Amino acid sequence: MKKNVACLALLGLLAFACNESSREVAETTEEENGTEAVNDSTNLQPALQSITTDDLLRHTQVLASDAFEGRGPGTAGEDSTVNYLTREFKRIGLQPGNPDGTFVQEVPMFGFTAQPKANLTAGGKTINLNFPSDYVAVSRRFVPDVNVNNSDIVFVGYGIVAPEYGWDDYKGIDVKGKTIVMLINDPPIPSPGNPNQLDSTMFGGKAMTYYGRWTYKYEIAAEKGAAAAIIIHETEPAGYPYEVVSGSWSRENFDISNPGKNMDRVAVESWITEGKARELFTAAGNNFERLKEAAKQKGFKPVALNAKANFTIKNQLREIKSRNIVAKLEGADPQLKEEYVVYTAHWDHLGKDDKLKGDQVYNGALDNATGTAGLLELAEAFAELPTKPERSILFLAVTAEEKGLLGSKYYAENPLYPLNKTLANINMDILNAYSPTEDVIVIGYGNSTLEDILEEEARSQNRRIVPEASPEKGSFYRSDHFEFAKKGVPALYAKSGVIGRDQAADFITKKQEQYTADDYHKVSDEVREDWNLQGAVEDLQLYFRVGLRVANGGTYPEWKPNSEFKARRDSSLQQQATQ
Repeated sequence: MKKNVACLALLGLLAFACNESSREVAETTEEENGTEAVNDSTNLQPALQSITTDDLLRHTQVLASDAFEGRGPGTAGEDSTVNYLTREFKRIGLQPGNPDGTFVQEVPMFGFTAQPKANLTAGGKTINLNFPSDYVAVSRRFVPDVNVNNSDIVFVGYGIVAPEYGWDDYKGIDVKGKTIVMLINDPPIPSPGNPNQLDSTMFGGKAMTYYGRWTYKYEIAAEKGAAAAIIIHETEPAGYPYEVVSGSWSRENFDISNPGKNMDRVAVESWITEGKARELFTAAGNNFERLKEAAKQKGFKPVALNAKANFTIKNQLREIKSRNIVAKLEGADPQLKEEYVVYTAHWDHLGKDDKLKGDQVYNGALDNATGTAGLLELAEAFAELPTKPERSILFLAVTAEEKGLLGSKYYAENPLYPLNKTLANINMDILNAYSPTEDVIVIGYGNSTLEDILEEEARSQNRRIVPEASPEKGSFYRSDHFEFAKKGVPALYAKSGVIGRDQAADFITKKQEQYTADDYHKVSDEVREDWNLQGAVEDLQLYFRVGLRVANGGTYPEWKPNSEFKARRDSSLQQQATQ
């Protein structure tokens, strides 16, 4: 029986890969043995040359202008963004991407603005917490009031249950009704052979797995029945300063509407600064560093801190219908046009904060007006092709990435086109505004064959691909491609590298570090006069060539054998083959 299923699956994949419109044998051979016939001819030049720094800057300036009020979902800034992108897609000549004949996919969400109060007690001492400088706390339950009173606090290490690694941070304890405190990221387990390196057989070694992501930690807390979940923020393992958390979580947040009103979520989701966490542990008679070290061990058991937590949250609630914007370039082949390559970029940012003095607009110029502008430039490039690709191309500008990848999550759960006929997702989030680079960084290196295509196409630009330098920051789980990956769709998330052409060796690295420290998720993320968008243009031309290769190719992109997403894709294709 298993052999029969496998054969059916193989036959289905072969049928999928074949172009039933009877291609010439020579054309097929060119596709299998090289990329020249598909991607390397003078016919591509008008398309490639249509991607320009001037157009990229013009779109970015509009989207990041004060008039767009920081592009917050459910605001006038969303209306301006939707209208602008729809108008541009029409001008380019693309079709509405929604089968209902429109350029939008409604994303039903509820907004919640939390007004929390909290304190912790330990050793006869009350630890007062100031919001948002010491902590943030929200409830994603669609209710006006949430209270957690006199709840026992338990330290659960990294808050992970990973059977494949023999790991359980909840062993031997029932945390129902309790408040759990946990560390961010995966446990950094030293290699048995070299204590200066991490064990590559446990979790991802240096690279973060989804177990280290904050979203997972709240998910498992809800599954375990905790009343409240507190993550201790540490800048290095989190990958961003606490101000990024407080700036986002202290304002209006969103979640996707559902009939259950999120009552299955943990009642309180919270972050606390490292300083306040240390104060709590000390007051409870525990040593923070010693417990943190113990949490790296597989035999770690939860530690009751002899402390209590109190939370009161008043939720200001509203329901909104936000929007993904989607445009389509229909494929030329009668059969293969029902298969898709999807480019994504999130259009939203953090909106406007009337409580701030002076500048109140989070313009989000780099994050992600540049990526959205890039999506428009790619759409125009594909429209310039004299011969349209065989498969269809979708250009999807998603909402509420900054609120938890909500727009891409909604699309992945409610796809406008079947995901088992979606060959690839290519995602853009923060383009290069500093200098052209010799290298291309692949976020989540080693995951899919899309990066093999990227590597081949990068050679045409005299560039090379490299893994990300800090996989422990978990960047693969922090942008919209991840929602496609979770459903099994091969996803590519790449960025310009750090080796600039004709620049000092540390020029780009310093620029990136400065942006993260001074501008990321701050009102100062605005268009700068010293930007050099030529590197962004080179990246977009590269993403164009990769997408075109996939759209015209004779094989399906795949997850590599060690990828955590491979099983889901294989299952999806087997189902397709047997239908």
